[in-house]
Amino acid sequence: MKLAILGGAGRMGRMLIDCAKEMNLQVIAVTEAPGSECIGKPATGAIRFQETWPCDADAVIDFTFHTCVKENLVNAVKCRQTYVLGTTGLTADELAAVDAAAKEIPICFAPNFSLGVNLLLELVRRAASVLDASYDAEIVEMHHRHKKDAPSGTALGLAQALAKGRGVNLDDVACYGREGIVGERPIGEIGVHAIRGGSVVGDHTVMFAADEERVEITHKAVSRAAFAKGALKASQWLEGRQPGLYNMRHVLGFED
Repeated sequence: MKLAILGGAGRMGRMLIDCAKEMNLQVIAVTEAPGSECIGKPATGAIRFQETWPCDADAVIDFTFHTCVKENLVNAVKCRQTYVLGTTGLTADELAAVDAAAKEIPICFAPNFSLGVNLLLELVRRAASVLDASYDAEIVEMHHRHKKDAPSGTALGLAQALAKGRGVNLDDVACYGREGIVGERPIGEIGVHAIRGGSVVGDHTVMFAADEERVEITHKAVSRAAFAKGALKASQWLEGRQPGLYNMRHVLGFED
């Protein structure tokens, strides 16, 4: 399988290049945005950064910026490539473009590709099915100061998993941060809170708090290699799949 890494000069792009080499995967192209100072410079081995779409690749891995996703999807569909999408902060219009493209090519889209985080998502869904609304549910995430979106895509994924476990619509019960005189906490509310600072790769904690006890489930990433290796594993899993929208639950074989 021939891989292309989009946005290869970024933090995740660099890590994907390093992990692909460690996993003996063939990277044939690394792209950057037109006009980038990296264009033409070495990316990995004899491969240099390019601004043109890597149509010779079998699969592309995209950790760029959400505004790039629609155009990237158009190119991937045109070249009939499998597509691993780890970009977060997508708008409703961009999410619709992902759904449309998945009718043409296989796409693995996840808020976080870490195997540990995806186990966390599964544990949270199952815990929420047992710990009902009498347990107040709160999600706290912390990332480095450079992260552009908040709350993180992973925190939103955890909130969705929690809501699914309880059989409720997240939009009906979500509370994103609190300020001022907000009154008593409503029963069944799911709180989501974002903290930014330092060089934190990604910490996520889900709390279920009752009067008698508190259950906390936490994941802390210490290296972006966890995300990169999961995304590369997803690219391998997608090979030969039918068009459709997949996620890491499919890759890891979790049953519904």
